[in-house]
Amino acid sequence: MPEPETFHLADDGAIPNSPLPLLVYRGAVPTDPAAIERLFAAHAWPPAWRNGVYPFHHFHANAHEVLGIAAGAAEVQFGGPSGPVLRVQAGDVVVLPAGIGHCRRSQTPDLLVVGGYPEGAPDPDLHRGAAEAHDAVVHSIAAVPMPAADPVAGRDGPLRRLWGEQA
Repeated sequence: MPEPETFHLADDGAIPNSPLPLLVYRGAVPTDPAAIERLFAAHAWPPAWRNGVYPFHHFHANAHEVLGIAAGAAEVQFGGPSGPVLRVQAGDVVVLPAGIGHCRRSQTPDLLVVGGYPEGAPDPDLHRGAAEAHDAVVHSIAAVPMPAADPVAGRDGPLRRLWGEQA
C-alpha cells in the first residue's frame, strides 16, 4: 500500500483543524460504491452515507471521517478559507481527523462520495467555525479516540503510525 499524502493544517482561529495530518490516498479504492463500503466496513469504518461534500466550511469535533470518492471529481478546500484546495477524483480516499475543516469548491455532475466514521463513533456533530465555540470544540477534538484501523489498509495501515507520531 502506498503512503498517503499528508497535510498538516493549523488552527486558523475559527476552524480548529487538528495536530493530526489529513491523509489523502490517491487511486486507492475501486470506483464501485458498494466495494468502497465493504472495504471501509472490513476495516472498522462502517459506511454511513452516500452523497457529496457540503459547499460550506464545516468540521466534526466528535468524530474522524473518511471520504471515498466513488465517481466523478471535486475540488475541496481543507482547513478553512485559507487552506489548500485539493482535487480528488474517483478512486481517491480522504481521511479527516476530527476538527479538520472541509468545503466543496467545485464538482463534476457525477460526483459520488461514500462517507463513514470509525466503529463506535457517535453521530457526527457539525460545526461551521463559530468563534464563541472554538475553545469547547478544541477540547472535544482532543478527546476523540484513535481509530482501531486505517479505513483503506486496515490495522497495519499507515494511519495509526502517522497519527500516533503526531499525538
